[in-house]
Amino acid sequence: MGVFSESLPLNSSLFLAPTPIRALTKPPPTHKITLVIATGNPGKFNEMATLLAGVDALLVPLDRAGPIPRMPPEGGESFQENAWRKAEAVAHASGRFTLADDSGLEVDALGGLPGVLSARFGGPQATDAERNARLLELLRGIPPERRTARFRCVVAIADPRGTVQVAEGVCEGRIALEPRGSRGFGYDPIFEIPSLGKTFGELDPEVKNRLSHRALAMAKARAILEGILAKRGSPDLQ
Repeated sequence: MGVFSESLPLNSSLFLAPTPIRALTKPPPTHKITLVIATGNPGKFNEMATLLAGVDALLVPLDRAGPIPRMPPEGGESFQENAWRKAEAVAHASGRFTLADDSGLEVDALGGLPGVLSARFGGPQATDAERNARLLELLRGIPPERRTARFRCVVAIADPRGTVQVAEGVCEGRIALEPRGSRGFGYDPIFEIPSLGKTFGELDPEVKNRLSHRALAMAKARAILEGILAKRGSPDLQ
C-alpha cells in the first residue's frame, strides 16, 4: 500500500461521458492503460476526469466498463476499506485498472457523523437537499465556532492482479448556518471554507478543484498512476 503526497500539474485529457452499459471497445494505442472510474455519479466522474487531466490513460465510467457484478456495499468501518473494496472488485471483474473512492463529511459536534454514512445519511432514498436539511437540523443552535468539520476522501487504485494503492485528502472547514450556492453536489452547499467565506456550492469549479478533499486525494492518485505508467514502455491495451 502506498500513499503519495506531491501535487502534480493538471493538463488536458480524453475521457468518455457516461452512457448506458455496453461492451467497451479497446482504447487507441496512444493510451498506455484504460482506467475505469468506479462511480455511477456523473458529477463525481466529471470532477475526477478533470483532476486526472493529462494522465496517459483512457478514463472510462463504470457503465462503459462492460458487465460488472453488483458493487460491494459500502459497509466498511472506514473510507479506506470501502474504496479498497470497490476498486479491487471492479478491477477483478473488468480486467482493467480501476480507481474508486469513498468520501464523506465528518462533523465534530456530531462525534464525526455522518462519516462513512454520508451517502446514506437520512435514509438511502434521501436527496442531497434532504441530507443537508437533516444535518442542519441536528446542528440547530450550535454557534459557528463549534460547527467545525472536514471532508475526507480516500482514493484506491487497483490493478487486475490484485495490487491496491491508496491516497487520502482532507479539507478542513465548517458547516454553514444555511445552504448557499448551487454548484457541486452532495454537502457542498453547506460546507464552508472560513478563510474564503464561501461554501463549496459557491466556489468556481477551478477554485474548488484546488482546495477540495477529492482534489488533494486525486493529486496523490496522479502520482500513483504516473508511477504505474512509468513502468510501461509502450501503450497497453489493458
